[in-house]
Amino acid sequence: MVLFGCDFSSAPTARKPIVVAAGELADGNRVVLTGLQRFSTLEAWGEWLCATPAWTGGFDFPFSLPRELVEHLGWPVQWAPLMAHYASLSRAEIRETFAAFCAARPLGGKFAHRATDGPAGSSPSMKWVNPPVAYMLHAGVPRLLAAGARIPGLHAGPGADRIALEAYPGLLARELIGRRSYKSDELPKQTPERLAARTDLLVALEAGTTRLGLRLGVTAPQRAELLADARGDDIDAVLCLVQAAWALQRAQSPGPGHGLPRNFDPLEGWIVTA
Repeated sequence: MVLFGCDFSSAPTARKPIVVAAGELADGNRVVLTGLQRFSTLEAWGEWLCATPAWTGGFDFPFSLPRELVEHLGWPVQWAPLMAHYASLSRAEIRETFAAFCAARPLGGKFAHRATDGPAGSSPSMKWVNPPVAYMLHAGVPRLLAAGARIPGLHAGPGADRIALEAYPGLLARELIGRRSYKSDELPKQTPERLAARTDLLVALEAGTTRLGLRLGVTAPQRAELLADARGDDIDAVLCLVQAAWALQRAQSPGPGHGLPRNFDPLEGWIVTA
C-alpha cells in the first residue's frame, strides 16, 4: 500500500508540477516521508495513479460541487452522473455558467458553498480563479475514476485497493501557524518571513503538535528541500500526506470510514479531518 499526499495543479508544467509526497506509518503515530515525486503533465500523473497497484491518497482538490449550485442549474443530483456531466463541459463553459450564477446573486453571497467549506475554511469548489479549484475538480476527478479509485461516501469504485480522499493542506497549516503566509508563487513575495513560517510549520509537524496525533519523520536533506521550496507545493503535499495517514488509521471507522462524518452529503463530499 502506497500512502501519499498530492498537491495538485489543473495545468501542471515542469516549472510548477503536481507534487506527490509518499510516506508510511511507523510506530503507530509517526508518518515517515519516503520521497517526493513531480509530474509535469496531467497525463503522466494519471498514468502513475493507474500503474500504482494499491494506494491511499489525500488530494488537494475538491471532489464535488455545492448542492445549492447543482440544483439551481438543474444538473444531476447523484454524484456519478454529476461528475460525468461536469467532465463533458469545457473550461470555458464552466466559467461562463458559474459567472452567470454569481452575477445574479448579491454582494457577499456570490458563491455557493459545500457544507464542508465552513469547518475546513476552504475555497468554494465552484471558484474558477485564485485558486481555480473548479478546474482542478474538472481535471482531477475523471483521472481518479479512470484509475479505479474508491472515494468513501461518494463512489464505491471497482475495488478497495485505491482510496482517494479529499484533503486540504490549509486546514492543517492554520492549526499549526495560524494565518501566517508560508508560500508564494511570486518571486518578490518569497520573503524571509515566509521562510520562517515554513520553518515553524515543519517544526510543528515533526513535533506532532496537532490534534491529529501524528509526528512527521524527515531526513535532514528532506527538511532542507521542503524549506527551500518557496512556492510551498512540497510542504502542501506533505500536509496532505499527514491528513491521509490520519484517515488510513481510521479506515474501519463507522459510516463511510476513514474518519469521515457518518452523514455528510453524498453529492457534495467532505474534506478529511475537517
